[in-house]
Amino acid sequence: MYEIEREVIEILKRNKIDVVSTLPCEKISVLLRFVARERAFCHVGLNREENGVGLSAGVYLAGGKPVMIIQSTGLCNSINAIMSLSVTYKLPLPVIASWRGVYKESIEAQVPLGKALPQVLDALGLKYTIIEDSSQIRLVEEVIQDAFTNERPHIALISPRTWERSDDVIKENTAPHQKRSRKWTLKYEREVKEPEMGRYDAIRIIAEYLDEEAVISNIGVPSKELYAAKDRNLNFYMLGSLGQASSIGLGVALKTKRETMVLDGDGSLLMSNILPLIAEKKPENLSIVCLDNGTWGSTGDQPAPSYGDMELMAISAGVENTMKVHTEEELRSALERLYEEAGPRFLHVMVKPGNALSPYRACGVVGQSPTVGNIKLGAEQIKRRFMEAMPQRSHIL
Repeated sequence: MYEIEREVIEILKRNKIDVVSTLPCEKISVLLRFVARERAFCHVGLNREENGVGLSAGVYLAGGKPVMIIQSTGLCNSINAIMSLSVTYKLPLPVIASWRGVYKESIEAQVPLGKALPQVLDALGLKYTIIEDSSQIRLVEEVIQDAFTNERPHIALISPRTWERSDDVIKENTAPHQKRSRKWTLKYEREVKEPEMGRYDAIRIIAEYLDEEAVISNIGVPSKELYAAKDRNLNFYMLGSLGQASSIGLGVALKTKRETMVLDGDGSLLMSNILPLIAEKKPENLSIVCLDNGTWGSTGDQPAPSYGDMELMAISAGVENTMKVHTEEELRSALERLYEEAGPRFLHVMVKPGNALSPYRACGVVGQSPTVGNIKLGAEQIKRRFMEAMPQRSHIL
């Protein structure tokens, strides 16, 4: 029974896949239960498909082999991340997608995108393979091998016909739900003060303390500021895919024993909702530094919806080791004791709006910040030197 699902699992194991990220689809529910039980690889249950793109990128950058298993609708949710991260940096991304809307589809809303999906992928130049039924399931192996050989996304669009069986069989295999009873005791007292540092000030201070850490730097100006402050082979500068910095960092941390630091932003973290996944996986070598300027800094300092406390959001997501700083003295103190406790760690750094690029306006006052230039590295250069600098020691939670 379940020969097709077992064959997929064997294909994953045979190709040495070590991290599988998933989002559910009823058509592949049995396969997903097999994945969750398999000890040969680390399973990460996603809350957004885009986070799987970032996580897979991080796993590969650290020397691992990821696969995503999702519903086909999630492909279009992830288009920007796939194109600006996986395609731009030439990162392998094998995707096993349950293809909805094309075969005995009972949900009307699945049909328009499902029918158009091959044309969408063609327009984007994304490689895909259609699997019509169980006799073609071996093509999953070709999809995986092509993705890694050619360092590109390759999607297996698998018709529900492939998994077709009686409803009674599915019901008999229903997995038990997790127990949800728990007790929380939380006392949180913080005074959020007006920040004294600009983001570039904070990044320059952080750069002084970098040694052997792998660093993932958020899209746009923050990456340019880190590049100006301290360029290192172990810096991965993001050129696109807003919201994926901490997802990439999680992927790196799952695969390597090296300390991994993410320089993220308040807006980026809010749009990714990655903190619950980080709290669940509990990577002891991961530090998230939230540089909170309250704005979309790289696009003109428009106010971001981050008036709430980002540190408290991390705590509510389940991150236990958190700190908040407002001044240079507080930041230096936090960095000096950052590794006293195991991760995941969340360092909330309050900074003023403004980029180290041009005059900026904050709180009605016009000022002049230092200027930094563009990163003089292409996406593939950033990727290659980062991967070459990473250790070969594997570490899967």
